[in-house]
Amino acid sequence: MQHSNAVNRLDRLPVSRFHKLTLLAVSFAYFFEFADINSFATTAPKLIDLWGVTVNQIAYVTSLSFVGMFVGSITAGALADRWGRKNALLWTTASFGLFSFAAVFSWDLVSLGVFRVLTSAGLSAMTVVAVIYVNEMYPAAVRGKFQAYAIVIGICGTPVTNLIASAVVPLGDWTWRLVYLWGALGILLLLFARHLKESPRWLESKGDLQRADAVLTAIETQVAAEKGPLPPPRPPVDEPHRAKAPLRLLLRWKYLAPTLLLTVLWVTQTIGFFGYSSWAPTLLAKEGISVEKSVFYVALTTVGAPLGSYLAALVTDRFERKWCLVAFAVVIAGCGLLYGLTFNPLLIVCFGFLVNLFERGYTALAYAYSPELFDTRSRALGTGISYGIGRLSNAAGPLVIAALYNRTGYQSVFWFIAGTWIVGALALAVFGPRTRRPRGSAPRPPSPLPAQASASDAPGVVHPSSTV
Repeated sequence: MQHSNAVNRLDRLPVSRFHKLTLLAVSFAYFFEFADINSFATTAPKLIDLWGVTVNQIAYVTSLSFVGMFVGSITAGALADRWGRKNALLWTTASFGLFSFAAVFSWDLVSLGVFRVLTSAGLSAMTVVAVIYVNEMYPAAVRGKFQAYAIVIGICGTPVTNLIASAVVPLGDWTWRLVYLWGALGILLLLFARHLKESPRWLESKGDLQRADAVLTAIETQVAAEKGPLPPPRPPVDEPHRAKAPLRLLLRWKYLAPTLLLTVLWVTQTIGFFGYSSWAPTLLAKEGISVEKSVFYVALTTVGAPLGSYLAALVTDRFERKWCLVAFAVVIAGCGLLYGLTFNPLLIVCFGFLVNLFERGYTALAYAYSPELFDTRSRALGTGISYGIGRLSNAAGPLVIAALYNRTGYQSVFWFIAGTWIVGALALAVFGPRTRRPRGSAPRPPSPLPAQASASDAPGVVHPSSTV
């Protein structure tokens, strides 16, 4: 059958200006996602003083935000499959920017909560689409590294936003609104639109071979003009055109197994990470540390986040991603527990720094690992479902944390959070398939998930030169 050979044509491209511009655009989207995702956490201590908000009310708003993230993740898969990866990336980013801007004009906790739920839906949708987009646009040999590089740049949005919040929130009764105005600037991603290409792999999966070939030719021409003549691609593997992936597709074991594994990964990462980031300023303030100091301490700890993403960039394509994830999760659990067992400002910043460093490294690794367990047809659906359920799980997480804090105290919260990281590490160690193999070696089936009959349609089996 006719074939545009998208995978092999993209995989043999050298890294060029095209890849760097795409990285810049995705990094910009990530920057304001990370900038906006903790906005409520950084303004909550001020709202406690200003509006008389309680810890339980903060828990409800935070929980509903994760419901919004679930809806956004599920919607993202459908949008990415229907509109294309590029258009979905642009519009999901625009949506969270618009709703963050609306939050500037909140008049009470209910209105702010509604806008935060809608913002969270856009944030989560953008993340799912961006992960898929990077996976499909970069050569297999470097996609993990560039996924991490995007987060290295993007994660800077967290410390920048926290430092901005620590500076502007204490200035007056209205200045907390500037934090949401800052988060709204993500909408400027639309300025990158003309530099982004639609995923040829998505076009090919839809049977639009003419457009896929046109996009590939344009990319190849641009790269060749910069890098010189390109090597010939490997011959294509003919596959029948498949219709849109239905939800019931995930009931097949070869799709269900990686979906369940990734659901555990994202559930434990979500509760583990947001347990720290969403609650640290509030819990520190409730334990007698001033609002200004609590926000400032947390801002200092988030400086470790970009370094963690850079650490992931160094190891992601050199070592097996599964075992990197396991190691990072164990370190996060230990450092996070120590963070919760001290009230010494220096130790709070030190252990908080390490939590942020390894957690953001973990996230960068997970963003590269997750879509590799699916083929092109099921990638958006499987990634969106597992990521969405992970986010939905934390609708209960804040309520559990609030109950633990109210009944058994501050430190029990950190025992709970550390435990979630250990559960995720054990699940990956026992059930996680390997996705990396040395260049030039023969493909190997994952273990313990079952080997698949068809390499071209096998989630959990990664062939860097052909199918993933």
